[in-house]
Amino acid sequence: MPPRPIFSLPSAIAVILTVVCAVSTDYAVAADKKAPPAKPASQYDTFDAHEKEQVTIAAEPCDDPADCKFFRLPYIQHGFIPIRVIITNDSDRALSLDDARLQFISANNDVIPAATDDDLNRRLFTVKSVAGTKVPMPAPIPNITLHHPSVDKKITQDENDFGFAGTVVNAHATVAGYLFYDVKALDDPALKGAQLYVKMVHTMDGKQNLFAFSIPFDKWLAAQDKRPSRSEPSK
Repeated sequence: MPPRPIFSLPSAIAVILTVVCAVSTDYAVAADKKAPPAKPASQYDTFDAHEKEQVTIAAEPCDDPADCKFFRLPYIQHGFIPIRVIITNDSDRALSLDDARLQFISANNDVIPAATDDDLNRRLFTVKSVAGTKVPMPAPIPNITLHHPSVDKKITQDENDFGFAGTVVNAHATVAGYLFYDVKALDDPALKGAQLYVKMVHTMDGKQNLFAFSIPFDKWLAAQDKRPSRSEPSK
């Protein structure tokens, strides 16, 4: 009587499904987290309001991981600072962000563009993880390599959940989204003396280009200093 195989095809499939389900569960837990609802831009600590154009842009950084736990990945710990940009359009015409440039300008005038998904992926994930995950299988079944997408799913999920939903700001509306800036090479605190510079916002018909917006982060830092320390336990 031939020996029974120590590993059958159904059990191999079960192992694969277990690995896939474990990864999917990790994503599902984070998907339940939500960012705070956006307020009108003028209600934030630092903003630039153009009264004649009736447009206000605010910036709300997150420099403490405890304040933005909804992100699926530790961007701050890897040298990125998430900044929520809030745009309130009180005018009667829609605006386009298709050509807009939202730049982080440091105290030393370093001009830093918003990080791309590829920028985030290269910093947060090792070459080994990009190459794939090896799943050992009992002989004689060969090991399986689970190939990951070029950009990790958690990055695209965070972009979908917390980034800008589109590039149109309708009349009498507010839109908001998080952008990430690589400040790893800057002196700490990177926000001191820095600003968010927003340019090339124009009306949907292209007939009017708005003046550039400058949102200083020193105002935001000053507002944090007036609040109870985030490290102090609540009473």
